[in-house]
Amino acid sequence: MRVVFAGTPEFAAVALRALLDAGFIVPLVLTQPDRPAGRGMQLQASAVKQVAVAHGIEVLQPLSLRMDAKDPQRAAEAKAAHERLLATAYDVMVVAAYGLILPRSTLDIKPCINIHGSILPRWRGAAPIHRAIEAGDAETGVTIMEMEEGLDTGPMLLIERIAIGDTDTTGGLHDKLAALGGRMIVEALQKMAQGQLEAVPQPEDGVTYAAKIGKEEAKLDWTLPAVELARKVRAFNPFPGAHGQAGATTIKIWNAQPADGHGQPGQVLQADAQGIVVACGTGALRVTELQKPGSKRLAAGEFLKGFSFDGLAFV
Repeated sequence: MRVVFAGTPEFAAVALRALLDAGFIVPLVLTQPDRPAGRGMQLQASAVKQVAVAHGIEVLQPLSLRMDAKDPQRAAEAKAAHERLLATAYDVMVVAAYGLILPRSTLDIKPCINIHGSILPRWRGAAPIHRAIEAGDAETGVTIMEMEEGLDTGPMLLIERIAIGDTDTTGGLHDKLAALGGRMIVEALQKMAQGQLEAVPQPEDGVTYAAKIGKEEAKLDWTLPAVELARKVRAFNPFPGAHGQAGATTIKIWNAQPADGHGQPGQVLQADAQGIVVACGTGALRVTELQKPGSKRLAAGEFLKGFSFDGLAFV
């Protein structure tokens, strides 16, 4: 089976590697354009492009796939990509965290299958892993689905579930789901080749949307209950990184758990090697891993050797 692959970050790269390891032929890869990254803001290829180049696979990086885009450059790149797809012999397109909307003109060429990091129809959209942790969901999973023009609305082909642990972060859960997605897409295509893949419409009930994470969400609101703040800390690790303001210092908070205690929201109730305990709207939050600007992540005890909370509160 010949597979065109469209994806961008490491979540997608894991799936591409799985397909290649399973022996699928990938004649063409679509991914986002190179972006500035790192302290030097040098152009960096996406994780998917790096895998494709390492395997000698042709790569397209259009700004858009919409041939009716108002911007002439985007429209021209979309037309060129469309023509290249038409000229490519393939059986199916696999899409994973690509970052571009596939228009009807692309969907109509060959079947398109998506790897989505949630149990659909819950958490359709851009940030399903973050939102599942933030909401306190007990489980999540991967859905392999047929693509249509709606946002993650297509019929489901395979679903597998995994539990979300009390200490799972978005980074850790991402890696589990990426590995699961890679295994599942191989299984799905093998079943498709044998005519054994059945499409099931998504339920109409239980639809939620996982909006893209904004950096402004990372500032903790200490009037919220501690259990909610603890989930946000895990959900925003590693991006964008939850933070609080103590005096003139913005402090990133990488690890925290609900704790006993009460006081004015943001008040530091305790600060020692066991953690910095901060009063919340309900209960308190014990912060055990922190980071100052320009420094590395530190356990609470080490952090306190270079920072004092005397007279300070989080705002």
